[in-house]
Amino acid sequence: MRLPFHRRRKPDRASGVEINDDYDLAQREAGRKALFEIIDDGFCIIQFIDGPDGPLSDYVHIEANSGYERHTGIKGIVGKTVFDVSPEDGREWVKIYGAVLESGVPIRFERDFVEAGRFIEVSARRLEPKSLGQVAVLFRDITARKRAEAELRESEKAALENEQRVTLALEAGAIVGTWVCQFPEETFIVDEGLSVAMGFASHDALNNPKLPELTENVHPEDKPRLHAAVDAVLKTGGAYFQQFRVIRPDRKYHWIEASGKVMLGEHGEAVSFSGVLMDISGRREIEAERDRVSAELYRLNETLERRVEEQTAELMAKEEVLRQSHKMEAVGQLTGGLAHDFNNLLAAISGSLEMANSRLSESRYNEIERYLSAGKSAAQRAANVTQRLLAFARKQTLEPKVTDLVLLCDGLSELIQRTVGPAVDVQTSFAQDAWRALVDQNQLENALLNLCINARDAMPAGGGLKIHVSNSRISADRAEALGLSGGDYVQVSVVDTGAGMTPQQIDRAFDPFYTTKPMGEGTGLGLSMVYGFAQQSGGAAEIQSQPGVGTTVTLYLPRSVAEAEVDQGQPSVSERKTCEGAKRSVLVVEDEVLVRMVVVDALEDRGFMVFEAGTGSEALDILRSDVRVDVLLTDIGLPKGMNGHQLAEAARLERPDLRIVFVTGYDETAGLGSNLSVGDVEIVHKPFDLEVLIGKVSRLSQSDT
Repeated sequence: MRLPFHRRRKPDRASGVEINDDYDLAQREAGRKALFEIIDDGFCIIQFIDGPDGPLSDYVHIEANSGYERHTGIKGIVGKTVFDVSPEDGREWVKIYGAVLESGVPIRFERDFVEAGRFIEVSARRLEPKSLGQVAVLFRDITARKRAEAELRESEKAALENEQRVTLALEAGAIVGTWVCQFPEETFIVDEGLSVAMGFASHDALNNPKLPELTENVHPEDKPRLHAAVDAVLKTGGAYFQQFRVIRPDRKYHWIEASGKVMLGEHGEAVSFSGVLMDISGRREIEAERDRVSAELYRLNETLERRVEEQTAELMAKEEVLRQSHKMEAVGQLTGGLAHDFNNLLAAISGSLEMANSRLSESRYNEIERYLSAGKSAAQRAANVTQRLLAFARKQTLEPKVTDLVLLCDGLSELIQRTVGPAVDVQTSFAQDAWRALVDQNQLENALLNLCINARDAMPAGGGLKIHVSNSRISADRAEALGLSGGDYVQVSVVDTGAGMTPQQIDRAFDPFYTTKPMGEGTGLGLSMVYGFAQQSGGAAEIQSQPGVGTTVTLYLPRSVAEAEVDQGQPSVSERKTCEGAKRSVLVVEDEVLVRMVVVDALEDRGFMVFEAGTGSEALDILRSDVRVDVLLTDIGLPKGMNGHQLAEAARLERPDLRIVFVTGYDETAGLGSNLSVGDVEIVHKPFDLEVLIGKVSRLSQSDT
């Protein structure tokens, strides 16, 4: 930075001619720059300016000589700030030169210039007056010197360490001899210790020997390797290391270790070859013993592993026997419970049909409906039992819908009260802002009925039962304990005042086949079904209980922000009238003759034209004909190599617009896994209500009109 000046003219005393001040100033500037360039060291002037940390926290290079680039490798430094050159270390440079500017005391130091990749020696001085805010810096690259100093220190350190090692080895008796090889003769100068170590009777036996003479007593198997190694190191230079055997006057072979180094001259020729010998016979004996012990340990380990494998196999066999025993015990308990339930239900169905037939033969028609209703009720209860099994096996097909749980539980309360009996007081409690849930409504009703029946059984003398619906925002930690993802859930709790449960009973409550009821009076699938249903729905189930206080079973069901759906399971009167006489055609594919007969008769009663088949191949023959088929109603589990899924896919190839109704009693993937759109596929579960089945067929048959 240059201070402003006024131009003026002055007379030349010798010639009387006026000389322009600009010319005079230019001359001085040129001289100053020439002086800068004469200096071999790097030189620059820095101007302090305001920077990122406030006043005078940065500086810019305003002048520099060519030596700056030579000593730093940085081009075009003038006009650059310290942070342009050294963004990482800039504040440290500002601190160093700022102290010079502030105190006016020159400094001299050496420092690693990281960004330039060089080590520099620096001297800095303030340019007066202080108000200029300038510092002159002179420096030179001393990287080579620093590197040489470091190498010298390392060399001195290595030499000292080697000297210490040799001294310690000599004192410990590890080194038994030394040698120096003279060039170009390649003769060895050896001491007495080396002569004895190499198997010679005395030092006098060797007189500046060459390599073949020196290695005369080396084991014949080791000698070629030893000579090849010496020849190689004499050509390449560097370290030399070999172990070999030498026979001595005691006629025994001793292990020797030779360690040396070859120094090469300017033209790559060997200049010196020196080293030491160590007797390692004791070490080799220790190593041999170690190898023997290791081999013995390996043999023992193999024996131990074999014994462990044999004992493990024996334990696994015993465990399998125990597991089979537990399995048979569980199957026995399941069989007893199911046999008890189904015998009662079959007796009710069979008895109802016999009584209906009896009344029919007696022409007492007005009493027939009573027995038919009883038989249908028993069949529905049997369906509930199979649903428990399917839920436990995770093979039920869920049809989740957006559901208002307050309306569902409120509508179910009367049925629950009738089910649990008058000795149990049923109450409901709902949060006013309860969210909607995404859940299979029928399966949720079954789960709640199961929980209420369990609660009733826990209160044989009567008590209180409350159904509560509320919102639950579950944190990530809490969700992990429940096996859920954190988020919003609707909470449905069934609370009783019964006998309660012990911690041990709570731990096993959701296990399949576990029950506290006597043999034959329960399958142990009730709570297992509830647990399986909750998990399949994307939620969880939890039990909280204390003996003598009561039990709370809570279902966490995923929240839905959509509007609740109206149950359309039963067809409306208008739907039933619409389908009658419409002469829509349905192909019914069912291998069970009695089931197919009932379905065909029911559809024909409603005005449908019905074709029937017992296998997939029979159905394809019909579909490939010219007859009109609006809806394919097929069982999933068809015999003879083609199931319902495969039939539906093959049928769509023949008739792309065909509507499909799947009937299933077990398949958890019904309607899935194929390229069938949701809008033209329905699913019905066995045992089914004929009105529900006909309603779904009717809706699909009219959807293309």
